[in-house]
Formats: sequence, structure tokens, C-alpha cells
Amino acid sequence: MKSRIISGFIGVIYVIGAALGASGETAFKAGIFLILPLTCIWFSEEMGNYSGRLMRGGPMTHTPGCLVAAMGWLLLFLPVIIGLINGFKEL
Repeated sequence: MKSRIISGFIGVIYVIGAALGASGETAFKAGIFLILPLTCIWFSEEMGNYSGRLMRGGPMTHTPGCLVAAMGWLLLFLPVIIGLINGFKEL
């Protein structure tokens, strides 16, 4: 439950920051970007159950929910990580 609240709060900060820093269109794009990471964090067990089912002829495997949630957190912080890397390049 804590991870849902924290990740949702971070998502709201992204959208508000995009709206204030750029435009409504950018805020909309930020909101669309947030769909996958928030889904992976909020519904990690359910998402893990669907792993491998999209591959035709592939094995029906289960991905642990903690791994799905970790990838969701990585995706959620990816814009920050990219910004930090670009900031270090300018130094």
C-alpha cells in the first residue's frame, strides 16, 4: 500500500512539473508514460502472472512480483536518472 501511495505521489509530481515547466501536451505525455511503471508497481503480482503469455509458443512462466515492481520503479525513475546523467555530462 505504501508503494502505491509513494509512486502515485511521484507520478503526480511528474505531471504537475511537466504542466508547469512546459505545456499541457507535455503533461499529457508524462501521464501516458506513467501508465506502465505505475501498473507494474501497483499490480506487480498480476503483471508477473502474464509474463510469457504474449509470446507465441513460448513457455508459460511466472515472473516474481518483486521483480516486476523493481522494474516499475526503475522505469518510474528513468527520467530522473537520464537527467542526472545529462547533468554530469555538462560538468
